[in-house]
Amino acid sequence: MMAGGTKKISSFSRTQGGKAIRFLPQAPLPENLPDGRLAIADMANAFGVTHRTLHFYEEKGLLTAARVGPMRVYGPQEIQQMAVVNTCRETGMPVAVIQELLDALGDAGSQEEADTIFRGAMIARRRELTAQQSTIRRQMQQINELLEFSSASEIETNDNTPPGSLTDVELRCLSLMAEGYPTTRIARALDLDPGEAQVIEREIVRKFNGNNRFQAVAKAVLLGIIGH
Repeated sequence: MMAGGTKKISSFSRTQGGKAIRFLPQAPLPENLPDGRLAIADMANAFGVTHRTLHFYEEKGLLTAARVGPMRVYGPQEIQQMAVVNTCRETGMPVAVIQELLDALGDAGSQEEADTIFRGAMIARRRELTAQQSTIRRQMQQINELLEFSSASEIETNDNTPPGSLTDVELRCLSLMAEGYPTTRIARALDLDPGEAQVIEREIVRKFNGNNRFQAVAKAVLLGIIGH
């Protein structure tokens, strides 16, 4: 048994694309794998795939099956090759790349060479996944920045919380502010000192959570407190 409860099947000769594969890397096999040849249902269950997947692998030349009458059966050789293919597919390796890997394994003159070829393919796949991770992180950062910007804009645009209650004097002052009156004219209209009018204006701006009189007036219009 291999680590993790998997078995080891010795190297063998198998044809891939007309080329004999004498050596295959030791890829992990499923636990509790039955001995001997497997029917297609047992093969599918062992590797957690569907019958259609096994048929697809055969169509692409990644796997072969012997025939017993109309039935497909898989011996130790096919099972080991399926272990290699399944391992590659679980890493997301494209079918075309697996085909190239099997062709390269067909040229291997020893088990050591086959293992080196397989290890090289896994290292190359790891580099690809690392590059994809970097791209995904960058894209996620861009999305997060966009969402944060959109949220901030939405909060600023839709901050229509009514202000605290305005006094009668503040409402009159606000109306005059909306008409564009300067503080001195507002003071005269309300019979106030200019300093008192300034204090009232600042309080109105504070109640509307604005930075200036223009923001306060704009929000008051949006809330319907004063007319356009």
